[in-house]
Formats: sequence, C-alpha cells, structure tokens
Amino acid sequence: MSTFLTSYIIFSIFVLAMMNVMARRRKNAPVPHDAEKAERSNIAVANRREGSALTAAPPRQAGLENIGDSRAKVVATIMLGAFVAILNQTLINVALPHMMNDFNVETSTIQWLVTGYMLINGVLIPISPFLIAKFPAKKLFLSGMAFFAIGTFICSAAPSFAIMLTGRLIQAIGAGIIMQLMMVIMLNIFPPEKRGVAMGTVGIAMMFAPAVGPTLSGWIVEHYSWRLLFYVVLPIAIIDIVLAFLWLKDTSRTDAPTLDLRGAIYSTIGFGGVLYGFSEAGSNGWGQTNVVVSIIIGAVFLILFTWRSLTVENPILNFRVFKYNVFTLSTIIGCVINMALFAAMVLLPVYLQNLRGFTPLDAGLLLLPGAIVMAIMSPIAGWIFDRIGARMLAIVGLVITVVTTWEFSKLTMDTPYSHILMLYIFRMFGMSMLGMPIMTEGLNALPRHLYSHGTAMANTLRQVAASLGTAFLVTVMSNRSKFHAESYRNVMTENNPFFADIVAQLKQAIPSDEAIAQLLYGIVQQRSAIEGINDAFFVATGLAFLALILSFFLKGKKRNAPSSS
Repeated sequence: MSTFLTSYIIFSIFVLAMMNVMARRRKNAPVPHDAEKAERSNIAVANRREGSALTAAPPRQAGLENIGDSRAKVVATIMLGAFVAILNQTLINVALPHMMNDFNVETSTIQWLVTGYMLINGVLIPISPFLIAKFPAKKLFLSGMAFFAIGTFICSAAPSFAIMLTGRLIQAIGAGIIMQLMMVIMLNIFPPEKRGVAMGTVGIAMMFAPAVGPTLSGWIVEHYSWRLLFYVVLPIAIIDIVLAFLWLKDTSRTDAPTLDLRGAIYSTIGFGGVLYGFSEAGSNGWGQTNVVVSIIIGAVFLILFTWRSLTVENPILNFRVFKYNVFTLSTIIGCVINMALFAAMVLLPVYLQNLRGFTPLDAGLLLLPGAIVMAIMSPIAGWIFDRIGARMLAIVGLVITVVTTWEFSKLTMDTPYSHILMLYIFRMFGMSMLGMPIMTEGLNALPRHLYSHGTAMANTLRQVAASLGTAFLVTVMSNRSKFHAESYRNVMTENNPFFADIVAQLKQAIPSDEAIAQLLYGIVQQRSAIEGINDAFFVATGLAFLALILSFFLKGKKRNAPSSS
C-alpha cells in the first residue's frame, strides 16, 4: 500500500509541476489593455466593498456569461459531463471484487482504484480557482473531458492493475476539473433570482448518477464483463466533447494569476493526507499507524496551507470567503448533512447484501426509486428556493430526514423490503430539498470574483466531511457490533434459564454440540451486526437533528447576490 501512496504523491507533484509550466508559458500572453484596466478597476472596487454581501460586486468571472449562445445548450453540455463523471465514480464499486480476481490482487490493493480517485479529486478541487482564472472556460472543459475520456479508454483496455490505476487517476483529473467548472459556469450564466432552478437542474446529475450507478453496475457485472462499464461511459464522454466543441464559445482571459506553488504543495499533502487517513480509518480502524500518521501529517499541512492562504496576495484557495456569514453557515450545514447522508449510502448496502443476502442488483434496485424521486424534486426544490429562500426548504427537508433516519435505526432481519424501499424514497424526498438549495444560498452571498473560491471551498469541505462521516459511522457500527456481541455472550451462560431452555430444544434437533455452538455464534454475529448498524443510524439521526437546529438560522428570504454598480 505504501508503494501506491508514494506513487500518488509523485503523480500529484508531477501534475502540479505541469500546471506551473503551463501557467508560466501563458504568463506572457497578450491581454487587451483596456479590458485588463477595466477588470482591475472593477475588482478593486469590489475589494473595497467586500465587507457586505449586499455591496457591489466585480464583473463576471473570465467572461463566463458569454460562454454560449444558448443557455440550454451550455447547461446540457456541462450537465452531461458532470453526469458521466459521477456515474463513472459509482459504477466501479460493485465491480471491485471481479477486478480483484482478474488482476489477482488483495482487497487493500484494489481499493486504491477508489481511494486514488478520491485523493486526486481532493487535490484538484482547491487548485480549481487558479485553473478557472488562468485558462479559458471552453478549453478547460474540453481538457477535462479529454483527460476523462483518455483515462476511461486506458481503464477499458488495462491488462494489469498498475495500468488500471493509472487510467483511474487520469479520469480523476478530468472529473475534478469538470465538476468545479460546472458550478462556476452555472453561477455566472444565471442571475441570482433564477439560480435555484438552475442549480436544482444540476442536482439531477449530482444526485441521480450515484444511485443509478450501483444498479447499472450490478446488472452489468452479473451478465457481462466489468470492462463493459467503461465501454458504456466512453461514448458518452466523446459525445460530450463534440457538444462542447460545437456549443461552447471561447471566452476572453481577463486575468493572469500565478500559481502559488507552496500553497499547492501544502494543499496536496494536507487534503490528501486527511482524506487518505479518514478513508483508511473506515476500512481498518482509527488505531492503525498509517491512519494516525496520515491524519497528523495532513492536519499539519492544512494548518500551513491555511496560514499560507491568509498571508499571500493571490492564494490558490481564498479563505476570506468565510467573512460572509451566510456562506459559512450554509457550508457547515452542508458538511453535517453530508455526514448524515452517507449513513444510508454506506450502511444500507452492508445490511442488505451482507446480512439479508440480497444481490448487488437487488440492493441497487432498492435505491433506484429514491434516486428518481430526487431527480424529479431537485428542480422543483430549486424553483421553490427562488421564491422563498433556503430556510423553509431546509427545515422541512431536515425534519423528513431526521424522521426517516430514525426509522432506519429500527432494522431487523424481518424488516420487509417494501418498508425499506418506502423509507429510502421519503428520505431522498427530504434530501432533495437540502443539497443544492443550501449550497446556492451560501454562494449567492459571495461577490462574483469569489464564486470559484467559494465553490471549491464548499466542495472540498463537503468531501472531507463525507470521508469523515463514512469513517466515523463505520467505526460506530463496528464498535457497537462488538459491544452487542459481548453483551450476548455474557447472557448466554448455563445460569441463564432462558438460554438453557433454548439449548435444550436445539439438542433435540441437532445432536452435535459443535454444530449448536456454530449456529449460536452465527446468530449472535448477525444480530449484533444489525444492532451496530441501528446504532450508527441513531448517530446519523443526531447529525441530521444538529443540521436541523442550524437551519433555523438561515434567512427566510434569500438575499440577492452582489450586483455590479
């Protein structure tokens, strides 16, 4: 595993070096004098007024409002790119056991196809504001899709695990660029009063793809080779490249920022270390040496990164976005929601497949109706947000989430499939009112020149929160399962008349004491695992309730984003 971690660090530094070289080559590119002068003047005005979310804002970022003749075509293009990137990320999870057999590697090794993808995303998200400011949006989007398509092709034909991992990392570079650019483009081409529906439409791709992925992947790996997963994704990526080439327009570059290489290195090691530590903690526990060392190193470099960002003139990620209280509050709520959201995404598959014996396809089909409900509700929730703001949406959505998450803490071996299905549908109905409206509420409070920084900051923290939430809830499940198993063993003694009576009845049907012991051990492990899952859902309920309390402090009617004077 240390070999792959070293490879990840070397790969990340190589990517940073290449971006620095590209930035230096573009540094001398001519910028129209009048445009540059006007841009600097407008940004100076915005910086003087930055203390209030209602003050005048600088001009739109890098001419992104002119990226296409038709808003619908622009939205369709970037949504398709985002959808295929997220879909690809979730398709591979179900196929990991099949890949493990084909490549003849262990579980800890094959997991790097997921971990490495996440780490590269974690590195690119903080650097994305620099990329968006430095390069024209069309070329940046085409570059992201090209990286993604090339990585997909490599994965589809990979003869060994090393080449497969290389393809996944190249995919991750493209996906990281696409996701960040999508959010910034949407904020720039839509005015604040129409962003709810726009961001809700984007939410279809962001929420629907993760639920469709496991279902599609489960069906494909049951009937065909796992390589078909990439054959499905590659044509979609190529089609989107063609659409982007035809429908997106070149935009002028209005600034020439330089890459803060020290800040980028601090960010790479900091976020990479923390994300890797949390990911491994969810799999191997918090006491492992590599987990503790990774989190400590990551935390130290994040402190250095924060200090660096607050002291340099042009940081790669501007922490001054937290001067805006609405953005800060919405980001905190979003992080807490993400931690609670992953309860169902992580714990339900364990319950359905490992304990109830459902196939991956059956488990995926259970999640599919909830995804469809969320896809339908996401733009509707955005339309409501445009009229009443995020506060009531968040309160109603979180009340539903709290109740349904609480109901998930009462699972048994006899819980009907239909009951779980309806709970999950209602949970997704509540969640559809939360993600994009709350994030849009926070971004609307920022001036335009901080959109890319705000988007990157919110997404980075949400990704860290998701990794932390996953590791934390898995730890709760594991520890509480051990606790319940020990409690069962303490009562399963000959001095307990109820237990002695059960053993006597079993001996009439099963003469072997060893077989009875194995049967009882299996029952204990099964019940203790279910109770551990229920305890984890109970903790997730507490997280959702905390987010509900915080949501009362959101504004009832959203304020307009800063507009130019």
